[in-house]
Amino acid sequence: MSTATARRRFTRLAAAAASVVLLAASAACTPDPGPDPGPDAAGTGGGNVSTTAPANVIGDVPEELQEFYGQEVTWTECNGDFRCATITVPMDYADPDAGTVELAAILAESDKDAQGTILINPGGPGGSGYDHVSKYLEDVTSDRLRENYNILGFDPRGVGRSTPVRCLDDEEMDEARAEYFDPGTPEGLAASRISAKEFADACAAETGELLGFVDTASAARDMDILRAVVGDEKLNYLGFSYGTYLGATYAELFPEKTGRLVLDGALDPASTNEEVTLGQAAAFEKAIRAYVEDCVTGSNCPLEGSADEGVETLQALLASVEASPMTAADGRVVTVSTFVSGFIVPLYDDRNWPVLSQALKPAMEGDPTLMLRLADLSADRAQDGTYQSNSTEAFNAVNCLDYPMVSDDAEMAADARDLQAASPTIGRYLAYGGITCEAWPYAPVNAPHAIKAAGAADMLVIGTTGDPATPYEWSQALAAELESAVLVTWEGEGHTAYGRGSRCIEDVVDNYFVDGTVPEDNTVC
Repeated sequence: MSTATARRRFTRLAAAAASVVLLAASAACTPDPGPDPGPDAAGTGGGNVSTTAPANVIGDVPEELQEFYGQEVTWTECNGDFRCATITVPMDYADPDAGTVELAAILAESDKDAQGTILINPGGPGGSGYDHVSKYLEDVTSDRLRENYNILGFDPRGVGRSTPVRCLDDEEMDEARAEYFDPGTPEGLAASRISAKEFADACAAETGELLGFVDTASAARDMDILRAVVGDEKLNYLGFSYGTYLGATYAELFPEKTGRLVLDGALDPASTNEEVTLGQAAAFEKAIRAYVEDCVTGSNCPLEGSADEGVETLQALLASVEASPMTAADGRVVTVSTFVSGFIVPLYDDRNWPVLSQALKPAMEGDPTLMLRLADLSADRAQDGTYQSNSTEAFNAVNCLDYPMVSDDAEMAADARDLQAASPTIGRYLAYGGITCEAWPYAPVNAPHAIKAAGAADMLVIGTTGDPATPYEWSQALAAELESAVLVTWEGEGHTAYGRGSRCIEDVVDNYFVDGTVPEDNTVC
């Protein structure tokens, strides 16, 4: 689902929840360092530094890729103490002369001699690694990690400041997000197909050929060029959520170039799109139950009665929004699809459960304003109506290339029944996703399969037992598939583990990156 990066984006919701005006305030729920001047804006008191990838780190690459691996990169001071650069990669690795893609990168340099550079991907697909580093670096990495490594954030191809996927303008995106058709009815299914076709056509018209080359395997190949231009012989990598799939794909393509890789909140590469959606439905239902059980035994809970009664109240609320969309304070209509996208955001981190209670209370009284604010945050929509990223468009574009999707009416109806059984609360709103890619102008180029990455260095796969977005079972599966991975388990609620307050997890990850200490398989924190 398109909120796969929401846990990272809303790390600081819990602290802000102490204020009852949190969601009405203009500030986002993550710390804002101020206006972002972009990757080419120079900071004060500095200059440009040009670097060329050393020959010894380029490795054995085809002759037609030598110019990309050996390119001279100009690093410019930006965003205060960071350095930014634009790196050029081929659009089509099978035909490097067919065009290029520009990748926006931002580097946080260590204060001392660094052991190397760690590339970060926050998830998605469609999440901005540039923003992850420029805005949230101290939230998602420890002091020790930053002291010993340079940290590199980048926007993958198709995302954000890199050569982006483009589909809709701000007004059109508002309209698309507000749509809801019940695909369980013939009329709703037909309307959904028309809407999906219009979206696909807009992406093709606005993006062009790039739309066929934003797959995960191509993005993983880009990371090998990034590895070379920062001067590392081996890739060091920290990937969250979808970023685990990206990192595992890199290990499959370049096992001999893997350094230290941490894959936190794993996707199982062997799972089909339908299996992914079904797994998420069950995991979110589990998270909803955990939230309600906590809520009804505490204070300031908008739900009454037992946990079963609380869950039934939520189900009735969603059904009422589906039947009669609400209107927020700014006049926007909140359909059930928008409501659900806001509802699930605080479930990404149990520290944010009070925020869900805060948004539910007025919603149960007919005011969805705070729930809409959560949905807007998930979609990167600012309160002035502008979208700060293209995460929604990029999410769809990447998934349509990565996953063959079922779009047969009877099969989707059967999947819908399974989703409803797995999640009586939100399962029906996750169904019929195959329609999104049915009219896509480019066929999938990847297919689900187990990734073994034979010959890769030792890696860490971290799973959280109460993860709603990437169920713990997926981390178990990926760790078992990868020949050189060990599984680390965090017994907790929420999406991913590192950077969320567990000293045990922090020590395991930092000891691995800094000292090369590989924990015992099935370590539990």
